[in-house]
Amino acid sequence: MGSLQSEESWELAKNQHVTHVKTVSFHTKTLILDMNPVTSDPWENLRQFTAARIALGRSGHSLPTDVLLEFQRDHAQARDAVYSELDIAKLTEELAGVGPPILQVQSQVQNRQQYLQRPDWGRRLSAESRKQLENQTYPASDLSIVIADGLSAMAVNTHAVPVVQRLIPALLERNWSLAPICLVTQGRVAIADEIGFLLHAQTVVILIGERPGLSSPDSMGAYLTFQPRPGLTDESRNCISNIRPAGLPYDQAAEKLLYLLTQIKARQLSGVYLKDESPLLGG
Repeated sequence: MGSLQSEESWELAKNQHVTHVKTVSFHTKTLILDMNPVTSDPWENLRQFTAARIALGRSGHSLPTDVLLEFQRDHAQARDAVYSELDIAKLTEELAGVGPPILQVQSQVQNRQQYLQRPDWGRRLSAESRKQLENQTYPASDLSIVIADGLSAMAVNTHAVPVVQRLIPALLERNWSLAPICLVTQGRVAIADEIGFLLHAQTVVILIGERPGLSSPDSMGAYLTFQPRPGLTDESRNCISNIRPAGLPYDQAAEKLLYLLTQIKARQLSGVYLKDESPLLGG
């Protein structure tokens, strides 16, 4: 172990490969270095197949510095994702030419802290938003598409439009009628059931930000429900998870959505009663 205090030594340490930093003082520019070499893990070759944190190696009794810093960075990105905001203006502009009109609604939640503490309020529309949808005069439709922030608005801001742009033309080719697209702030999955019910849609699909992981702060999910209405629970829904370029790519997500929606319409059911019998993606 050694200590570096001079300007020259500080610059030298920054430019050299330091396996583990024990203490850093930015005021005195002092580094206390643990020069233990990094011990690799025998499973290290498996890291090429997963983004999971496996086979990280060690330096002495601790993690290597670069691994620790990566963990702190990813943890910060996950926290930022939870507190990110839905970009209503951007989504409205990008969806304007897709087809259905755009409506903006909100759950009963007033702020992000409340959203995290009261998930039940995120499942129901505010009184104002409910009245807004009750006053709509759109005819009954085959499908209502809902886009909500969920636990990662950054995921929805990035991935929702590309999926919708692929899905809607395929539905229109098959003569599906569509309700207005609803953009929901502070929404949970079940809020789509109330929206679909008020818009008289036979089926509803919600695109929503999933709980961020340390390797996936931008994961989006899709939940599909036949005959939506308030009070339904998870067994009534089908789910497609991890929609993002590093997970389930847009083309495959839209293909899977179209398959499930077609099956829901043909069989008049969803959730645990509907099994995904489509071929394996990429198979």
